[in-house]
Amino acid sequence: MSLLAWTSKSTRHLADALVQKGFQVSDDTVGRILKSLGYSLQAPAKEKEGTAHPDRDAQFSYLNETATSFVNDNQPVISVDTKKKLLVGEFKNLGVEWQPSGSRHG
Repeated sequence: MSLLAWTSKSTRHLADALVQKGFQVSDDTVGRILKSLGYSLQAPAKEKEGTAHPDRDAQFSYLNETATSFVNDNQPVISVDTKKKLLVGEFKNLGVEWQPSGSRHG
């Protein structure tokens, strides 16, 4: 079973999930950590869906193995996905998500 799950959470929800796991962290701290790692709030771009990356399976295997090693060490795992899984239509999206600064994601 894969440890990876798709999610889009606010800093408050991420902090709450970490606190439930026994970590002492606030939503402000989660935001500062994300910012220090080069992430910023960005509205998701709408693009027509293209073909899957040829190394898609290898990428997910690597992420799952890495996440497993962190979980085995009782460490939190947060994987930030920068693309939507499925885009349907050309609709405006007013939401924002944490993304690497200066990057464009769809």
